[in-house]
Amino acid sequence: MLAVYPKVVIVGAGFGGLAAAKRLANRKVEVTLVDRRNHHLFQPLLYQVATAALSPADIAAPIRSILSYARNIRVLLDEVVRVDRDRKTVTLASGRILDFDKLIIATGSSHSYFGRDQWAAFAPGLKSIEDATTIRRNVLLALERAESETDPDRRHALLTFVVIGGGPTGVEMAGAIAELARRSVSKDFRNITPACSRVILVEAGPRLLPSFPPALSAKAEEMLRGLGVHVRTGTPVTGLGYGHVQTSDVWISAKTIVWAAGVEASAAADWLGAEQDRAGRALVTQGLTIKGSDDIFVIGDTASARGANGQPLPAIAPVAKQQGAYAADRILGRARKPFAYRDFGNLATIGRSRAVIDWGRIQLSGFIAWLVWSAAHVWFLIGFRSRLSVMTTWLWSYLTYRRSARLIIGTDGNSASTIAPRRKAA
Repeated sequence: MLAVYPKVVIVGAGFGGLAAAKRLANRKVEVTLVDRRNHHLFQPLLYQVATAALSPADIAAPIRSILSYARNIRVLLDEVVRVDRDRKTVTLASGRILDFDKLIIATGSSHSYFGRDQWAAFAPGLKSIEDATTIRRNVLLALERAESETDPDRRHALLTFVVIGGGPTGVEMAGAIAELARRSVSKDFRNITPACSRVILVEAGPRLLPSFPPALSAKAEEMLRGLGVHVRTGTPVTGLGYGHVQTSDVWISAKTIVWAAGVEASAAADWLGAEQDRAGRALVTQGLTIKGSDDIFVIGDTASARGANGQPLPAIAPVAKQQGAYAADRILGRARKPFAYRDFGNLATIGRSRAVIDWGRIQLSGFIAWLVWSAAHVWFLIGFRSRLSVMTTWLWSYLTYRRSARLIIGTDGNSASTIAPRRKAA
């Protein structure tokens, strides 16, 4: 007589979903992993694809390949449209219906424009490979067009790059764009010098990296200014359009605008009919389940869970990975205590040889912090090929200041004629 194992459905193959799947691999459960993409993406390095330092294949790997060793896991390329808590079924966009005994929701988050979704057309965010290649195309096209542009105002706008949001993504993007525009590609152009380009980082709050201690925030700002980045804190954006950013006190003409100011949870809480916080994340118990359904776990950016200090846990990869492993252990009967997040600190890089690290009592900045940041990110990459490729590329870029992935792919939706004239100098 064949054994009947519990059916586990995992929705999402990000950090949390993949951690859960690996924990359940080759155990006495039947696992179905559903994701609308066929690859797992190492999001912390997406900005390096956006700034031509790495290629997409360096930071992504096929989900099937990652889990090929797990004979009890099947992978479906599909999208969830409905969850029936009473019948314990998941309905997919293809029409397929999956039964489950245990369900793990790990659907992540998307960009938040704070109710102004029309801004997405003017300032792409950075959540997917498509986002990264779009930003890369915009940056490289701006440089190419500036090389031959004779009108001073248009050239000024083409060589102005605005990053909105002073969190880790915004800080890393601003530093990387500054290096790309000022050091890496200026050698290859005849009419662009390092002094031509201007990178502006706009943050509504009083300081950069608000999750870091004030001293490290100040250090990060100092390092960015050392790269030539114009930092504008306490400056909320009031308007966006083709080729311009408007704040309360200035109008900035810019061909390339990047949004790094906020994220919002997926619609999973709506599918589940679960209680939500103000960011749309599902409120979960100490066991990471939703109230009234002990068989449904919600983890990662989709979940609103609290740490030991009573504060909501941040939407970062380490939280998702630990929650994914915990949910799997609960399903396997190996975890009975409430979930407890182990904080290993915060890291952010600010261009070549510059980074800041917060380890509580230990705070690092500069070259040593950058080495630690580099080692940590290479270590957590999936697959030996990715690690070797990234290490080789970083070493080559460090020695030569060159970017290896400067390919313009696709078409540009914004022609040069859409760049708005300057009204007031920033």
